[in-house]
Amino acid sequence: MAELKYEIVEHIGVIGENARGWNKELNLISWNEREPKYDIRDWAPDHSKMGKGVTLSADEMASLKDLLAELDLDSFE
Repeated sequence: MAELKYEIVEHIGVIGENARGWNKELNLISWNEREPKYDIRDWAPDHSKMGKGVTLSADEMASLKDLLAELDLDSFE
């Protein structure tokens, strides 16, 4: 299996932290030296390990942003 290369181009923010101390983060990441994409996944504190996540193009991120803006979070309480 080929080595996975990644570069965190921009750390946007932490969404939350799990019991193991890993952070769920939103970052802009270049995978295998390709154009950076938005990425949501769990990371070890030193970013040496990562969990499974989701990678979004700019268009997909814009769609997600619109969907979240319409979401009524009060209905989940």
